[in-house]
Amino acid sequence: MPAMPNPVPGYALGIDFGTSHTVAVGRWPDGRARPLLVDGSPLLPSAVYAEPSGQLVVGRDAVHSARRDPARFEPNPKRRVDDGTVLLGERELPVGDLITAVLARVGEEWRRAAGPVDTAVTLTCPATWGATRRTLLADAAAKAGFAGARLVAEPVAAATYFAQVLGRDVPIGSVVVVHDFGAGTFDASVVARTSSGFEVLAVDGRDDVGGLDVDAAIIDHLRLAYASRDPAAWERLDAPATVEDRRAHRQLWDDARVAKERLSRAQSADVMVPLLDLEVHLTRDELEGLARPVLAQTVQVTGAVMKAVDIAPGRLAGLFLVGGGSRIPLVATLLHRTLGEAPVVIEQPELVVAEGSLLAEAALLTTEPAAPGVTGQMRTIAPRPQAAPAAPAPTRVEPRLDTPARGNAPVSPAGTAAVRPAPAAPGTSAGTPNGTPAGAPSSGPPAPLPPTQPYPQTPAPPAPQYAPGAAAVRPRPVPPPAPAHQPPQTRMMPRHTGAAPVSPAARPQARARPHVPQPQPQPQPAPRRRRGGFGRFVRNLFITLLLIALPVLAAVFAYGIGNGEPPLRDAQLLLKEILRMLGLAS
Repeated sequence: MPAMPNPVPGYALGIDFGTSHTVAVGRWPDGRARPLLVDGSPLLPSAVYAEPSGQLVVGRDAVHSARRDPARFEPNPKRRVDDGTVLLGERELPVGDLITAVLARVGEEWRRAAGPVDTAVTLTCPATWGATRRTLLADAAAKAGFAGARLVAEPVAAATYFAQVLGRDVPIGSVVVVHDFGAGTFDASVVARTSSGFEVLAVDGRDDVGGLDVDAAIIDHLRLAYASRDPAAWERLDAPATVEDRRAHRQLWDDARVAKERLSRAQSADVMVPLLDLEVHLTRDELEGLARPVLAQTVQVTGAVMKAVDIAPGRLAGLFLVGGGSRIPLVATLLHRTLGEAPVVIEQPELVVAEGSLLAEAALLTTEPAAPGVTGQMRTIAPRPQAAPAAPAPTRVEPRLDTPARGNAPVSPAGTAAVRPAPAAPGTSAGTPNGTPAGAPSSGPPAPLPPTQPYPQTPAPPAPQYAPGAAAVRPRPVPPPAPAHQPPQTRMMPRHTGAAPVSPAARPQARARPHVPQPQPQPQPAPRRRRGGFGRFVRNLFITLLLIALPVLAAVFAYGIGNGEPPLRDAQLLLKEILRMLGLAS
């Protein structure tokens, strides 16, 4: 926002720029948060109307002005984000200007409600948006007065609301599934709880599926039932050519949307059909029959995302419904029947993302890649695998549960770990993470590693199976085993040499050396006199140490009685220390 005199710290504003409506939630320094009311409602229509004078009208004023000239009206600027420009009337306007007009209207109401205060602004966007769309949104916010606004992924904001506002138990390592069914788009996301907040593991959705498609299903139902009464009138409604026809077309769609919203609360509603002077009675059963094909697509996408991430049993913290379209009761019913998980439904799902963005710790930069989809790179949250303890392997298996960075090597479809190439031996070329030898020129982005199953519990692992089209990982060659007829090496260790014992880390290296046949000398038994002398030495040394330790033991024993500790515990500790000094215990 522009520079304000006497800035007051502690103010924050979360904005959810939606397809059909834009919602903003403000937070005051005392911690209270409430939705920002625009024209008396928390839902600001994202619609824009271009006046002949060049002024852009936003919100309900734009919806009202559209009845005069619908050609100057754009109801869903978010759906036009990739179009570059939009023709409104006789002018062609950049999409960024439409978004700027909507966000500027929010800033105007915020200054009216909070005054001239310094505000920390967060702006939400879909997790699937790439850098180009995010940059467009950030630039539009800067032009509207929200320079430096944080961009937060919508599923991250929703999961934060789920955990912090609703108080749901979401432990670290668990996941939340966000079912975001809005007016123009649908997104299903799997969000994992980490030590620093939430992170999107996978997201999938449909840009052409939303509440508007349910409205279209209602219009199609009316067309099939009543178009035969006056085909010419329906032709005017379907393809309006005059201002009057466009006004009737807009009225029909508005009445269909209002009927859909009413049938989410009541059992029946009426729809007025202009130009035919009809009043059609609809029931909830009819609405569910019309909306079921659209809603079934969203349920299928949500199930596919959950299956692709391979959520381990007990790791799902909840299925969360977001977006105004989730008010339709059939949405929760289908999800529960299909996925076996009862979704969490709240009273105002439109406000979830805006308020959750105020509490989200993770911000998305405009240069960061989009969240992974079901066919992209994903990290699993399955339990840590148990590998074979003694089998030598050419590759190294590392679990991906706690990896903080996004966009690492993909996991196997069935399993739980990503395979990385083992370091190459001296004098050989080491493989890069995408399977390209070091120093080789790269012709494109790194290819994902092939999925590999965990090691089987057998002495020798089978050859890895590579996915079609994936880059092969060049494993380190394993030395061939010794011939079966060769007897095992026997390590002859003297009883006491005065040198440091062989460390456990060095012993596997000694065993891994290739065997060179050498004549084996016959072991000579040690003289009995020398063995007896060593035994007497050890006995005398033990007696001497015991005589020295007895007074110490008595003092410790007395001290143990005095401080209330069990005497046996003090004696055990002292005996263990003596054995450690003698090298008889570790």
